[in-house]
Amino acid sequence: MPPTAVAGRISAMRLKFLLVTALAASFVTAGAASAAPNPLENAHPCAGQPGFTCATLKVPLDHTGRVPGTLDLQVATGDNTDAPKGVLLFLTGGPGQPGASAIKGITSRLPEVAKDYRFAMIDQRGTGEFGAIRCPGLQAQVGSSDIITATPEAIDECSGLLGKTAGLYNTDQNVADFDQLRQALGVPKMVVDGVSYGSFSAARYAIAHPDRVSKVVLDSVLPHHQSAADTLYLKGLQAQARVLRDACTVAPACGFDPADDLAAVVRNSSTADGVRIFDMIVSYEFEDPTYRSADAGDLIGSLHQARGGDRSKLDALLAAFKPGGDNVLRYSAGLHAATVCTDLRFPWGDAGSPSWLRQPSIGLTEHLLPAHATWPYTARVAVNQYFVQTCARWPRVRPASNPAAELPNVPVLLLNGDRDLSTPLEWAQQEAAAAPTGKLVVVPGASHSIQNRERGHAGRDALIDFLR
Repeated sequence: MPPTAVAGRISAMRLKFLLVTALAASFVTAGAASAAPNPLENAHPCAGQPGFTCATLKVPLDHTGRVPGTLDLQVATGDNTDAPKGVLLFLTGGPGQPGASAIKGITSRLPEVAKDYRFAMIDQRGTGEFGAIRCPGLQAQVGSSDIITATPEAIDECSGLLGKTAGLYNTDQNVADFDQLRQALGVPKMVVDGVSYGSFSAARYAIAHPDRVSKVVLDSVLPHHQSAADTLYLKGLQAQARVLRDACTVAPACGFDPADDLAAVVRNSSTADGVRIFDMIVSYEFEDPTYRSADAGDLIGSLHQARGGDRSKLDALLAAFKPGGDNVLRYSAGLHAATVCTDLRFPWGDAGSPSWLRQPSIGLTEHLLPAHATWPYTARVAVNQYFVQTCARWPRVRPASNPAAELPNVPVLLLNGDRDLSTPLEWAQQEAAAAPTGKLVVVPGASHSIQNRERGHAGRDALIDFLR
């Protein structure tokens, strides 16, 4: 949660817009309609992934039954149907990443786990080879970034292409899809393991169906209960100071404060440039979790030089990590927008809030945010990044649920790198507090996605021990 003062001020802001509550009340999500499970269809060997079978799961377009139609979701499962410990559903992130095409890569990273469990992965609705949402403007301008803001025209193009289905690609619908997959696989319970946004959807599945999960793994954690502070990325903004300072203590120590350098550079830049710097640093972690490697561009050194007046290295990094242009089959920017704008909570309320209320709420939020809530960035950067600006233009749709309940009383493992800036450690600590039987394992020096990208083995060793 944000500091008490921030929470109080945001609450005061919301009191000025009580109309939101009344107008949004008519959009309360109804309970999912019950449906008989569909079997997996069109089973065949997964191309290029020996040992795995791909098939199609047919699901309702709208599990509440309000909108007719169906979707065909691609599923990949291990051929070890007699795995001694049952099924492990592995959920990818984004939202926007497919799952079926990644099953061989994931299991090769976790061979000890793959011996005991039958892995299952799914192309979540709106992703993958057969179902990716295609929004050309968003794909070209932001790609897999959730910090850079697209033009209004690109946002409007995407919501227009989706039309009446714009609100049907949320986590509530995904959770219902996952349970249909469980039924199709014929198992009473599963281990549910998710990375990044996958941790969010895994936790939400466990809360919705506590009797259908045996264990839960949350890797690079996004808290399952969202507030406006999370959408403003306050913990992510603040975490950059902690992470860069920590990186500077490694010998040879920097001898200067990289957080002060970042703050000075941001304050001497335009708002758009501040957002670009925020996005670039989050992207940079995937290349260099030390933040100091000369081969990767030496982020910390480039900020120090920029503060001294030489921006050449910083500008080179901004160009090298420019977002956009991702292959839609690997990441759907349109699906990302459709999910987060329906799921999250904002300064103006939720997805059911009227459009006319949104920009005034953003302006008031910028005015009320104290400097310490966003430092080393600014309140203006916080309110001009992707979540806020994209979803302010998104059409009014029925909001997804936002359960505040704790995770169920089943074993829960939380994994997070202390150098992660995509899903900062502070979020994992927040989620661990909502897990009665949770164990948080912090991997020193690691950035985002422990199971997929950890350079060492400490996090994966903790996972193997947990699943045994």
